[in-house]
Amino acid sequence: MTENTSGQGKGTAGGGAVGDPAASRPGGPLPGDGESIVVPPSILTQQAGWGQVPVQPVAGGEKRGEQAPQVFASTVRKKEVDESGYDENPGSAGRLGVILGTVLAVLLVGSGVTLYLTNKPDSGTTKQADPTPTSTAPTTAPVPPIKDTAKVLPTITGDFGKKAGIEVPKEAADGSFVVKQVSEGSGPKVEKGNWVTVDFTAKDWTTGKDIEGSYERGKPQIYQAGAGTLIPALDSAVAGHKVGSRVLVVAPPAAAFGAQGNSQMGVAGTDNLVFVLDIRQATAPDATLSGDMADPPAGMPKVKDNGKKAADITPEPGVADPTELKSAVLIQGKGRKIEAGEKVVVQYTGALYKDGKKFDSSLDRGQAFSFVTGGGNVIEGWDKGVIGQNIGSRIELVVPASLGYKDQAKGSIPANSTLVFVIDILDAGVGVADS
Repeated sequence: MTENTSGQGKGTAGGGAVGDPAASRPGGPLPGDGESIVVPPSILTQQAGWGQVPVQPVAGGEKRGEQAPQVFASTVRKKEVDESGYDENPGSAGRLGVILGTVLAVLLVGSGVTLYLTNKPDSGTTKQADPTPTSTAPTTAPVPPIKDTAKVLPTITGDFGKKAGIEVPKEAADGSFVVKQVSEGSGPKVEKGNWVTVDFTAKDWTTGKDIEGSYERGKPQIYQAGAGTLIPALDSAVAGHKVGSRVLVVAPPAAAFGAQGNSQMGVAGTDNLVFVLDIRQATAPDATLSGDMADPPAGMPKVKDNGKKAADITPEPGVADPTELKSAVLIQGKGRKIEAGEKVVVQYTGALYKDGKKFDSSLDRGQAFSFVTGGGNVIEGWDKGVIGQNIGSRIELVVPASLGYKDQAKGSIPANSTLVFVIDILDAGVGVADS
């Protein structure tokens, strides 16, 4: 799948904009001047032709596992300690080199250079993230209107839930932007703004070359329908179709990579692409889990479910702050277990452990929150507590200060605070980290 970082802007804690706003992150932004999404090298070293990822070691050489992680996408703002605006001058380039490099970067951005961020998931023990070309440049030609037919169309074979067979005609595509339902599902209709998990098969009509899809990688793609963050071929393809449907998409260049094409994928600027999308699930931004809740273990705060409103969290009096992460499953999900490097969509409510006072809730905004697990873009207690849980579970986490905001105050959260979160794990899949 393909995300376009020039799409819709980030939301804010008080707004309802689509995206993963740092301001709406549990408790607010993480300590420091920005945020980084960090992915281990194993995710980035087995790419498969969807683009080239610029990576760099994490500052300080911090180790996670056996290898130092790599920065996949970052919004970290450099500390200004000299007039160039960088915390240190690169190598032997000197200050003049920094200034010239900055000018060149501005010129490149102005000319519409395309940046592709990719990763690749697999079903083995090596976890790989999603191959998603990300473009900062809009297509130059206007996107043609969507049709449900064309003079000639590919032949699609196979059943929903399995890799599709795509046979392209000998005739060239006529340039139509086609979204045609192959088979209709029985689930709810996908609305704009819904989070969707989609399996896909892809092919280059012009060259006849197969393009690696989610079935080869073993995990579906997850994204927000119609959010403007994907190439038009995919951003506009699922809304209006029911969950369980298979949809054929024929994308001319203006609905895909535009005149620049994608050299890493071997797609020229004149190539027409074919996608077959299997819509697995749709989740509304204000969705919550339902079902009978188990009581948390003795000593953990009590939780009262309030539907689409923030949960009430009541700590037990006299219980000392824990020194280690504590977790409990309140509703047991039936989905697969979450792995590191996946994009997860959740609803959450956070409260102070000392008195149960709420400091944040995605439900107050009516907008589910998403993040990449194991990426370091949420507090450590979340990364540790969500990985390994089943999709569809509601969990309670008691996070000691050492795995939260440590000795830093964050808004209404005092320094050295133990935190309590109730988290609904709505869905998960392969998704490009938001930058």
